[in-house]
Amino acid sequence: MTGSGRLSALREFALIAVLFLVYKVARLAANGHVDEAFRNARAVWDAERWLRLPGELAAQQSLLGWNLLVEAANSYYAYVHFPATAVCLIWLYRYRPAHYRWTRNVLVLLTGGALGVHFLVPLAPPRMLTETGMLDLGRLYGPAVYGPPETDQISNQYAAMPSLHVGWALVVAIALIAATTTRYRGLWLLHPAITLLVVVVTGNHYWLDALAAVALLAVAYTMLRGQRPAPAVPRPRAEEVLVHVP
Repeated sequence: MTGSGRLSALREFALIAVLFLVYKVARLAANGHVDEAFRNARAVWDAERWLRLPGELAAQQSLLGWNLLVEAANSYYAYVHFPATAVCLIWLYRYRPAHYRWTRNVLVLLTGGALGVHFLVPLAPPRMLTETGMLDLGRLYGPAVYGPPETDQISNQYAAMPSLHVGWALVVAIALIAATTTRYRGLWLLHPAITLLVVVVTGNHYWLDALAAVALLAVAYTMLRGQRPAPAVPRPRAEEVLVHVP
């Protein structure tokens, strides 16, 4: 990488780091409103039952007794979210610059929109609705991401909607499907699918949190539709190149 390339990479890294810091600080500023967060949580729970969505409790209970699967789900929630997004952005920046800029801007819009929802609709996650029978599997089985909410100075635990775990995972899948040409690129959709199941069974999100993330993401992609890069073109296979050699 040339000197100008390294400087550009450092600028991008600094931009993303600043945006992430602003998001974390603003998210903490949206903390509190505990009573409202629990009222909203019960309203979301009741709305899902009215909509006849699958029950989070049934999904969680289907995993209980399978300790390795529970720990795997907790680990996926704790350790995959940020690294997968970072690796995707780094790869896109290095090999698909146009797709990188498009994806970066989508993430900025999605995350900014999510922050607005956090301010407007504080929401306790299902693991806190103990009256429903939901459990905090991270605390019970580990690894745990969050400590007691009343002493947590690092994260806002009353910001369940929308699920950025699901939103970011879907962005990663869409970016890699758009930026690659392999016939198996559709398998990248397994990442958001697994993430959706993980955030629900661990008690960290409602189904509606994922739907809210998808809605915000649709708005972001619509706003940036003019930035969408041209589809990646498959490289010709060696035998095809040889056929066309005069």
